[in-house]
Amino acid sequence: MPARPTVRTPFTVAVTALASLVLAACGGGGSSDTGEESAASHSESALSHVHGLGVDPADGRVYVATHDGLYTIAKGQKPKLVGDRRDDFMGFMVTGKNTFIASGHGVEGSDRPGNLGLIQSRNAGRAWTSQSLSGEADFHSLDFAKGTLYGYEGGRIRVSTDLKEWDDRATLEALDLAVGPSGDRLLATTADGVATSTDGGRTFRKGAGPVQAFVSWPAQKALFGIDTSGKLSTSPDGGTTWKQLTTVPGGQPQALTAMDAGHVLAATMAGVYESRDGGKTFTQLALLAS
Repeated sequence: MPARPTVRTPFTVAVTALASLVLAACGGGGSSDTGEESAASHSESALSHVHGLGVDPADGRVYVATHDGLYTIAKGQKPKLVGDRRDDFMGFMVTGKNTFIASGHGVEGSDRPGNLGLIQSRNAGRAWTSQSLSGEADFHSLDFAKGTLYGYEGGRIRVSTDLKEWDDRATLEALDLAVGPSGDRLLATTADGVATSTDGGRTFRKGAGPVQAFVSWPAQKALFGIDTSGKLSTSPDGGTTWKQLTTVPGGQPQALTAMDAGHVLAATMAGVYESRDGGKTFTQLALLAS
């Protein structure tokens, strides 16, 4: 089985080129960490290396996809590991009640491949089944709209309507994707700004506007972006113009997910934070291990 990849920081800001990103996350190279070492060094009460966030509409629970498993969190409570998998969950999203999709890397010592391909859970993350590309693909970003799944993997946009067959489209260096609720506009965060596609990810216009690290687009006039220092902005027009809202505590962001125009989750180097007023203010749901 391929070695589990080493941990790398989500991105760094290039000092000599304003807002230039080294678009990297967990991936590549070998690791000396075993599953047992990983579990011992990261207790259930300490989250680290967040890759994705989501809320299950079935019960409102907040889920955090990390380098060492999937967790649920709630204010004032310790994070709880979901199921018994300590896999590295990279791309992650909630697609419906109790229904999640994800990608990443099987923990060393398990019978799962180094690259999980696309996996799906229909019981809120307690068990997962492989859908496609097992052993081949590691999606670092996933988004879904109008029956179509968009993924960023290996420097390219990959698209599927059934979670099984994939159409490979544009290649570009990006960190995150967001598809508009109407399904006719796809955004990618790049070192030049937010790049836009209006043909399903086949081609992209050059990035423009403020550089965003992560973007989330839950409603047509409610697009959120967070930059490399944690400044959160919103756009009413699909990324053409941006208005800064606030700075999420904790420095560099690791993930951003908005459920609607009012409910926003963000993970930074310090913790996972929640806003219920459209990103104007945030409260801490969980700390991250230093």
